[in-house]
Amino acid sequence: MYKFTQLTRNQLAKFLPDHESIKVFEQITANAGELLPDQIDQLTLDTGIAQSNANAALDSLDRIAQALELLATAPPEARTSDDAAFLLPPVQPEKRKRYGTFYDTTTQVPAAINTAYPITFNSTDLSFGVYRGATTSRIYVDEPGVYDFQFSAQLDNTSGGSHLIFIWCRVNGVDVANSASQMRLKGTDGELVSAWNFVLSMKDGDYFELVYSASDTSVQILSQAAAAPVPAIPSILLTVTNNIS
Repeated sequence: MYKFTQLTRNQLAKFLPDHESIKVFEQITANAGELLPDQIDQLTLDTGIAQSNANAALDSLDRIAQALELLATAPPEARTSDDAAFLLPPVQPEKRKRYGTFYDTTTQVPAAINTAYPITFNSTDLSFGVYRGATTSRIYVDEPGVYDFQFSAQLDNTSGGSHLIFIWCRVNGVDVANSASQMRLKGTDGELVSAWNFVLSMKDGDYFELVYSASDTSVQILSQAAAAPVPAIPSILLTVTNNIS
C-alpha cells in the first residue's frame, strides 16, 4: 500500500500561496487515506492521457484560429478551394413561395370587334406576393422569378353563326410574342372553356395581363350565378405561382 507523507505547514508554504490553500491541501491529503498500488498507477495513467488529449485539442484550436486569421486577411485571388474547409457556409434566409388566385364575377363583353381588351379580375381568393393592381386587369409580382400563370375562361356565343375569339398575354403592357390562341364558337349558345398556362420570367414590380379580341360582339366571357346544386361560375379564373423557380 501507498501512504501520503504528511508535509509540515512550513513545507507547504513554499508552493501554496496562502493559509486557506494550506488548510484545503491538508484536508485533501488527510481524507485520501491509503490507495492500492494499482489504483495509484491507474490514476497516474488516466491523468496523463487526459492531459495529453487536452494539450492536443488546444493545439488544434490554436492552429485553426491562426488559419482563419490568415484567410480573413488574404486577398480573394490568393484563396484556394481548400480554404472553404475553414469557413462556415453563409446562412441563407428561407425563401417563401409567391402565389395568388383571382377571379371575376361579371360577364365581360367586347364593345367593338377585332379590338384588344384586357380581362379584369374583381376578386382575390388567396395572395402572397402576387396581387391585383388599381387597374384590375393587372396582376403584379413583388419578387423576381419564373412564374406560372394558369387561367380558365368560360366563353359563350349569344347569336347564330361562327365567331372567333383570341386570347394572349402581356407583361408590362407589351404583348408576349407567340402567346396567342384562337377559339371558334359555333351557333347560338355555343360555349366552351378555354384553359392553358404561361410560364414567364418576371422582375420585381412587373405585371401580367390576359387580353382578348373577338370577331363579333356576341362573343362574351360568361359569368353565371349559383344554381343549386352548382356553385357560381366566374367568367375568368387565374392562378399564379412561382414554385417552379
